Amino acid sequence: MKKKFEVWLPLLFSVVMIIGMFIGYKLRGAQPNGGLSKPGRSTSLEEALEIIRQKYVDSVKIDTLETNAIREMMNELDPHSVYLPPVDLKETNEELSGKFEGIGVEYNQIRDTVNITYVLKASPSEKAGLKIGDQIIRVDDSLLAGRNTTSATVRNLIRGEKGTTITLQILRNNALLTIPVTRNNIPTPTLVASYMVNKNVGYVKLDKFGSTTYREFMEAMEQLKKQGLTELILDLRGNGGGYMDQAIDIADEFLSGDKLVVFTQGTNSPKKEYRCKRPGIFETGKLTVLVDELSASASEILSGSLQDWDRATIIGRRTFGKGLVQEIFPLSDGAALKLTVSRYYTPLGRSIQRPYNKGKKVYMDDIWERYANGQAYFADSNKVNNGQQYKTPSGRILYGGGGIMPDVFVGLDTSRTSKEINRLFFNGAFTDFVFHYYLNNQKVMEPFASPLSFSQAFDPGKAMWQLFVSRAQKDTVNLTHIPEAEKLRVSNRMEAYLARFKWRDTGYYQILNLTDSVVLKAVDYLKTK
Repeated sequence: MKKKFEVWLPLLFSVVMIIGMFIGYKLRGAQPNGGLSKPGRSTSLEEALEIIRQKYVDSVKIDTLETNAIREMMNELDPHSVYLPPVDLKETNEELSGKFEGIGVEYNQIRDTVNITYVLKASPSEKAGLKIGDQIIRVDDSLLAGRNTTSATVRNLIRGEKGTTITLQILRNNALLTIPVTRNNIPTPTLVASYMVNKNVGYVKLDKFGSTTYREFMEAMEQLKKQGLTELILDLRGNGGGYMDQAIDIADEFLSGDKLVVFTQGTNSPKKEYRCKRPGIFETGKLTVLVDELSASASEILSGSLQDWDRATIIGRRTFGKGLVQEIFPLSDGAALKLTVSRYYTPLGRSIQRPYNKGKKVYMDDIWERYANGQAYFADSNKVNNGQQYKTPSGRILYGGGGIMPDVFVGLDTSRTSKEINRLFFNGAFTDFVFHYYLNNQKVMEPFASPLSFSQAFDPGKAMWQLFVSRAQKDTVNLTHIPEAEKLRVSNRMEAYLARFKWRDTGYYQILNLTDSVVLKAVDYLKTK
């Protein structure tokens, strides 16, 4: 009997497998969409493209039709889900990677000529001998001078694969030079400024959240603590976000224990919590965070978590209101979908996302509406209190659904800029003037060891203003009747631009912040609390 059973056993297994496969097939067919995929079955979109390919009266670029169809599909989703062509995907990755492959110069197009405005230290350009003030006439065989060449064209010509060499024709002191430059990796810092405002207060400005932001932040904090940092101003104004993990890691440096920083959740993405996991570098010192209407996404994660835990005082204006999380999904042709996969929520459960049910245009125009209806200027018109209430550990009431509302409101300066000054800013004459003033007066700045000492000794209102008035007359702009208050604002901007040539962005912000109303409010607040 045992032998007979052993003989029939393989046949029995085969019958069971066949029955199981049949039942599985029937169950799959009973599902609403027949399971997750349908091998061999085309969609209506694919069928339509194939019909066009085979039957349309004229020749047609199917790839272009597919791209347009994808764009239209993405337009039906939320405002932050977008289609990225290969070139846009590359720029997006470079922007947040903390580096790109190039030669290491900054440039500005002034009167049809590309002028080098800064040469990065230890870069290929410095090693090749390029200098501030050099004018780029040609890049290899491409003529730039006198052609109104766009910045994008210049960037594409200069950037390229590491190890490759380009030949620049340079005009310097009326002499033409030919200089070969070999491309290399060029760092792009996301922390643009850090310095001590006074003996206790430090200032850090983050431009975006890239792959190197947390490391840059920690290095800056260690240096500031050595200089006596006990109170901090963290400036997130204009920071449109970036990598969420970088914002979470920085929040961890301010929050103690295993506090919740943020959680995400979506229809197809289960709830996921992100908590503190290490002792922080600044868990107890006084902290203020500066925000405005262009602070978005990762900036709102960071400022929202610190506000929910009563860890920081948020100063400025209501943030953008972007509480959606995107992931990038590569496509076979090198393009990608940047697709929203979940929403993020602050520790108290606040959703920061603004409504977008009225369409993308209305959604994006909301920022301009804040300028038009007074929200950016007056605290009384800058309240979002029509949603669910959330209570912080100290008992403060917060609201969700429209960005992070600051604890201390500071509106935009209501002082009007004259049309004459605006014209000089927009046509590039102001930048042109300061740049050439620096080239002609570099020795003036040599004795100064810091931006602050330079600011204390240099008075652009006397040294530069009359030259600027004369320069403006070439553009038929009369500045002789400019109000004194506006003259002071423009002079401060001149001084800050000059400082940037020697001390980079830290020097620029160190001088600009001397008259910045939001920074001054933060300094006063730290004194009184």
